[in-house]
Amino acid sequence: MASGGSAIRGSRVGAGPMGEQDRGYHAERVKVSYWDALGNETVRYFAATLPDEEIPVTIDCPSSGLPAGRDKANPPSVVKLEPYKTHLAYVKERRTEQEAESLLEEALQQLRVRRGKIAPN
Repeated sequence: MASGGSAIRGSRVGAGPMGEQDRGYHAERVKVSYWDALGNETVRYFAATLPDEEIPVTIDCPSSGLPAGRDKANPPSVVKLEPYKTHLAYVKERRTEQEAESLLEEALQQLRVRRGKIAPN
């Protein structure tokens, strides 16, 4: 007869005792429901001692990714997302066309000097 299995069959190594009474004190908590625009409900639990102003008014719904609020009849609306802007788009917001042309000419002038194509001023 070969032995080499677990001493207690069906248990994992390091498994603790079964039952909540052996796992310590269970803190009091409050259940807060959030609803998104699609009607999905998400439940979050918070410590009962937490002041109401510290409980978030809105969260991101994990199933839809939409914002979810506590009022089922009036869920928060989707915020309009702006498309990703490139670096060039931000530069164009800050510079006029004339400023861009003068900066480009200045940079080209410095490049030509470095490459030895024209004499420095």
